[in-house]
This record gives sequence, C-alpha cells and structure tokens, in this order.
Amino acid sequence: ASTLQERLVPQQLKLDIYHLANYTFSAKDQQPEKDQSPLACLQRLKLKYDAEGMQRSVSAVILVHQRNHPHVLLLQSGNSFRMPGGKCRPDEDEISCLKRKLSRKLAPPDTHVQPVWEIGQTLAVYWRPHYEQSLYPYLPPHVTKPKECLKI
Repeated sequence: ASTLQERLVPQQLKLDIYHLANYTFSAKDQQPEKDQSPLACLQRLKLKYDAEGMQRSVSAVILVHQRNHPHVLLLQSGNSFRMPGGKCRPDEDEISCLKRKLSRKLAPPDTHVQPVWEIGQTLAVYWRPHYEQSLYPYLPPHVTKPKECLKI
C-alpha cells in the first residue's frame, strides 16, 4: 500500500547525460529530399495512407551537456533542424525503427559495428488528423482515422 504522498509525488527519473566531448561529429553525404515542397510531402502521405494505413513515425530526444548546460542534439538538413528519427516500416515496431534510424543517421559511415542504443520512455505523442502540415499533441475526438502518429 502506498501513502498519499507517494502517489502525488512523481518518481524521479535518472538520466545519464554525457559531455559533448564524448561524441565525434562529422558530415555525412546529404540525402536528397524526397519531396520538393510541403504539398508534395502531404501528397506522398496520402498515397502511402491509401496503400498502408496510418503512418507511424519516431523521433529521439538526445541530451548532451557542455559547460554544465544541457543541449538537445538536432540534425541539420539544409536550412532546417530536426530531431533524429523518421518513418517506420509497416511491419516494424517503434523501438526497432528508432534504433535503425539512429544508426543510419548518427553512426559512423562505413562501419560494420552497430552502436548500442538505449531507448527510454515515450515523452510525447503527436497526431496528424488530416492531410495538413500541423501535428497535434492530442487526437481530436471526432477523428477516427488519423493519418500519422509521431512518438517522441
């Protein structure tokens, strides 16, 4: 039996945040963009939805620190920045997908040794209820067939 205070106070989560100097950075060959515009991206999403159903995507929040200040690691693609991750294959679970995406985007090129990724808990879930650019942190009650689910 737990006390009232134990139920009201959330459990502390311990995170190991490593110094930025523990990582090496390099540039990988730039991958060509699949879509030339946001409209083309939404059109591709519609075609994939018709063929496979709701798109599942994952992103990782990777924390590092420098001078005792936490930083979130972001990837630069052209003029935009985003968290590492991507879209899951239809038969793939989210954890396997995230490990595959992290290895593909962050592991050194031309190596046969795969890094070991520790995947923590889900921090947020965002939904794309329609074919539009906006993602929402909730699924509107009137939406029965969302187009995409993003787990962070």
